[in-house]
Amino acid sequence: MKRLSILFLAVALHLTAFGQGWPYDYDGVMMQGFYWDSYDETSWAKLEAEARDIAPYFQLIWIPQSGKCKGEDNTMGYMPLYYFDQSCSFGSERELRSMIAAYRERGTGFIADVVINHRNNLGEDGSWVDFPAETYNGETYHMGSFDICGNDDGGTTANWGSQHGITLSLNNDTGDDWSGCRDLDHQNPHTQGIIKAYLRFLLEDIGYAGFRYDMVKGFWASFIAEYNMYAKPAFSVGEYFDGTGNIKTWVNYTKGYVAEYPTSAAFDFGFRYRMRDAIESRNWRWLGWDEKPLIDDNYYKQYAVTFVENHDTERRISGEEQTPIYKDTLAANAYLLAMPGTPCVFFRHWKDCKYQIKQMILARRLAGITNISGSEEKWTDDNFYAKATYGKNCTLLCVVGTYPQNYIANENDFTQILSGKGYRYLLSRNANTVWMDVPEGTYSGPLDVTLTAVSNLQGATIVYTTDGTEPTAESSRLGTGGTLSITTSCTLKAGILSDGKVRGVQSRKYDIFEPYDITLYVHSDVPWGGITFYVWDNSGKQLNGDWPGKRITTRQDIDGRRWYYKSFRITEPDQYLNIAVSNTSKNRQTVSVIGLLEDRFLVITDSKEGEKYVVENQTEQVATGISSPLLPDPRPAFSATYNLQGQPISPSQKHGIVIENGRKVSYR
Repeated sequence: MKRLSILFLAVALHLTAFGQGWPYDYDGVMMQGFYWDSYDETSWAKLEAEARDIAPYFQLIWIPQSGKCKGEDNTMGYMPLYYFDQSCSFGSERELRSMIAAYRERGTGFIADVVINHRNNLGEDGSWVDFPAETYNGETYHMGSFDICGNDDGGTTANWGSQHGITLSLNNDTGDDWSGCRDLDHQNPHTQGIIKAYLRFLLEDIGYAGFRYDMVKGFWASFIAEYNMYAKPAFSVGEYFDGTGNIKTWVNYTKGYVAEYPTSAAFDFGFRYRMRDAIESRNWRWLGWDEKPLIDDNYYKQYAVTFVENHDTERRISGEEQTPIYKDTLAANAYLLAMPGTPCVFFRHWKDCKYQIKQMILARRLAGITNISGSEEKWTDDNFYAKATYGKNCTLLCVVGTYPQNYIANENDFTQILSGKGYRYLLSRNANTVWMDVPEGTYSGPLDVTLTAVSNLQGATIVYTTDGTEPTAESSRLGTGGTLSITTSCTLKAGILSDGKVRGVQSRKYDIFEPYDITLYVHSDVPWGGITFYVWDNSGKQLNGDWPGKRITTRQDIDGRRWYYKSFRITEPDQYLNIAVSNTSKNRQTVSVIGLLEDRFLVITDSKEGEKYVVENQTEQVATGISSPLLPDPRPAFSATYNLQGQPISPSQKHGIVIENGRKVSYR
């Protein structure tokens, strides 16, 4: 948490001092945490449940517009209605705040999708201009017809207004018109004031780290400067859907009238177009042809958020396809993650190629590539394309194409560390470090990890430890490479030994999964009349019967509260549980609690989201109040560790909340 706070503070100070909308020399990787209609797959609750897997690899996650929209059960958020009510099709405001906080603790921030080109209206009694009034921090914010561009919808809105005695703004639209909603007049100080309050609310109250501005072709770029210099996001990126030349012009205009530097980055559509064309034509020369993307310009690469797929380029609206990349997904992401700029990985690609993308990100970090790193084309051919990026630590050479193996690299200069369908990664040997071919994580059984020395030092050899200590000249050796069999959970550290010194130490924590039980306890602060658990895992498997589940009769009194509980077994390393509680009369139901991996004490409160009761996690309060086991036991001499039922457990059973020597300890 401290690391993230320091990062955001440093970036915010940089932005305040220089007006730069994307940090200079930034080494983070971004994820687009959704795709079109991904309401269930990327709900706030499910994204939070996957924080332990996602956060180590991504410093930023862009999510859909999170404000409440009009009526529909499922909407992507691009026709916004409410600004200060942050409940949407992806989850409630409570779930949004919880997700943001969970990732913040792991050093990852969220990018808000800010849709301010246009706004929807309530449409009551056929009105076109009835925006909701919202009160926040004692102040009411209410847009009116005068906040709508005078030529909105090609003049159709003004014609409707004249028939109903309603006047629009005297100002016309400063950008492209869009007929789906009312286009907002950003020249109007009243409109600006509401938008500024909304942006501050997203940052300072909800907890976002920055903004992704939607449809910035719809209004002057100078208004981005106005909003960013007021709200001071640490990160800002605009969706200017166009060619590189026009994107550069837009980035320049985000300086506004007073900023010395641009106040926003932009998505590098030219980067995406070149990759799409190379894949579709099966001619990899496209990566070096035509108009160069932002990352090939030394000034603009800092402001380039690169991508190879997003929700608009893949498919949308009832399955309608755009120009998705189906073939060579690995090659596309390998190229993306080896280049300067700030890469943004598409969620579908992450889910489909997670293991490989983790390795690519680790290689990027190992090389020390940032958004301003230099790069150089090494070879261009119909069959493959090779380009080197010069990181702070060493050079990463990326080869992509139909036959990437045809590129012959100088073995005195480079060592191959990674390859797959359509791509190869090679590191310059002056890295003087070790490549481990398995990313850290939890695995279902023993695994083999191959270590490769990337070194130009004479007599270099790999030294390693598996107990988490720093390797020394006396540690175990592996020559210039070899494979280790990991059979138990450990922290593997390895470095290059030469002239008695160990350099370039790399570390991976590997957990070998063992099935374990978690116990879910539920207490209700409201009259409930019988407790029923409906429990399912992330694969959809039901673990306590069909809806609404089976009645729970096992109970335990702790500190004057009655808890109903049941234990469930976690059998796979990527499995997590979800629970919804109802009463036996089936007329009361809680919200779903998603992503359970360890013992939980859950309290049904009298608060509601819609018709469902809100559940609070009070595990911390209950567990810290325990000073002795809950049930009698002989306290065997070999074990000072107990589960929350007071039963002694062995070291291999330490999962979730346990009691050690009278104190609560959490094992993950």
